[in-house]
Amino acid sequence: MPTEVAILGWAGLLLVAQFVLMAVAVNLQLGPAYTSGPRDERREPTGMPGRLYRAYNNMIEAVVFFTVAVVVVTLGEATTPATALAAQVFLAARVAYVPAYASGIPMLRSVVWAAGFFACVFMLVQALL
Repeated sequence: MPTEVAILGWAGLLLVAQFVLMAVAVNLQLGPAYTSGPRDERREPTGMPGRLYRAYNNMIEAVVFFTVAVVVVTLGEATTPATALAAQVFLAARVAYVPAYASGIPMLRSVVWAAGFFACVFMLVQALL
C-alpha cells in the first residue's frame, strides 16, 4: 500500500477521534436532551466545545482535499518519497490542529492549518507535473 493511502487511513481514524472528542464536549455543554432531540431550536456550542466543533468540521473539509491529493498521486502513479513526506506533514499538521485550535492561541491554528493545506497542494503539483 502506498504511504499516502496508509496515511489517508490514519486521517480517517483521526477524524473519528476528533468526532468523539467534539461530541463528548458538546454533549456536556448542550446536554443530551438537546443533542439527541430534533434540534428545532438552534444552539451553538461555545468556548472549548465550540472550538472542537469547528475543528472537527474543518477536518472534514481537509480530509476531502487530502483524499483528492492522494487519489491523484496514487492513480496517477506519481507516488514519490516527496509525496509520502507531504502526506506525513498533512497528518502531523492535522493532529497538531486540534490542540492549536482548542487552545485559542492567536495565529497558531492558522499556521498549522497552512502546513496541512500546502502539503496537499504540493502533492497535487507533484502528481500533475
